[in-house]
Amino acid sequence: MQVCLLRVAIDTGCGGMLGPLFRDGTFEYVPIPEGLGELGKTYGEIGGKKTGKLLCNFFPRSRLATIARTAVHHDPEFETFTYGDPTIPKRSLRKLQAGDLLVFYAGLEPYDFEEHKKRGLYIIGYFEVSAAGESKDFSNDELHILFRNNHHVQYSRDEDKLILVKGGQKSRLLQYAQPISKIGLDKGGHNIYVLSNEAKMRLGSFTRLNAIQRSTPRWVSARNTEKAAEWIRALR
Repeated sequence: MQVCLLRVAIDTGCGGMLGPLFRDGTFEYVPIPEGLGELGKTYGEIGGKKTGKLLCNFFPRSRLATIARTAVHHDPEFETFTYGDPTIPKRSLRKLQAGDLLVFYAGLEPYDFEEHKKRGLYIIGYFEVSAAGESKDFSNDELHILFRNNHHVQYSRDEDKLILVKGGQKSRLLQYAQPISKIGLDKGGHNIYVLSNEAKMRLGSFTRLNAIQRSTPRWVSARNTEKAAEWIRALR
């Protein structure tokens, strides 16, 4: 089997903030923005699964009016468990097979309490893969049945480059965020998020620096997949 980690959700570079982490370890999944005037539901229409509050309310008050009218790029979605991406860095995801794990992590920061060291990267959910490939690998019926809730399929964008992943019934959005990062230094001495010692013990190493703040897929080595999968499946 294979285990792949992928960073998703809003961040300071795409959306201008990190998602909200609550004192009890729960969180809200806030997807990235699609843009003003774009198709799809807005942050002013989607409620969070933890609190039920409209997602726009987690943004700074100065941005509330604009954000409430901003369309959400809701991908991955955890209702029917689909993910799609047309960009070159994500093309390796077409190698995923049934039974593999696609693990999603996101940047979160304290929302209802103050503790700076809690700001970081957290596993928020995973798909136990049932199907993956390029959009052209699926028939029109399969696209409609398996991926009808996926943002890219709904709005017919980048179809010729689109990679799609479908999660099975054992897929889940976690209730409690699992921290996996600590602050490290890049080659220039700048702060970056790297795997924490505990996460490295569970997942193994990806690179010498183990930097994980970019959205490039991170593949767990074959010698660590069984241990990593057991740990991830036990998260709640």
